[in-house]
Amino acid sequence: MALTCEDRFLIAELIAMHGHLCDSGELERLGEVFTPDVTYDVTDFGQAPLRGLSALADAARALGNRNPVGHHVTNVVLTEQADGRVHARSKGIGVNADGTSGSVTYEDTVVRTGQGWRIDHRTLLARRAPLGG
Repeated sequence: MALTCEDRFLIAELIAMHGHLCDSGELERLGEVFTPDVTYDVTDFGQAPLRGLSALADAARALGNRNPVGHHVTNVVLTEQADGRVHARSKGIGVNADGTSGSVTYEDTVVRTGQGWRIDHRTLLARRAPLGG
């Protein structure tokens, strides 16, 4: 099935919604972005992958004031997969309360569910050096 312009719009909006929900503390709404059994891979940050919506919300709550005050996403590139899934690659910028910022690459697997598109697997890759170095 070909990815339509509407699908592309909905997936890009889905990816953007993550930041809005986190920044406003609406962690109970993460099911609007992720599947119930999502894998959220943060091994590049020295942590074990998180599995499930509760684990994501609990991790955000545990970070408390160390959470960014702003999650911004840009440069969304979508690639259809033969199995109907979509690979989404995007850039994330986190702005901290002290004004510092950081950059990540999000590597997502997006699936169509009965409730619409949802992220089933997300890998965060920290950007620590220029030119991929």
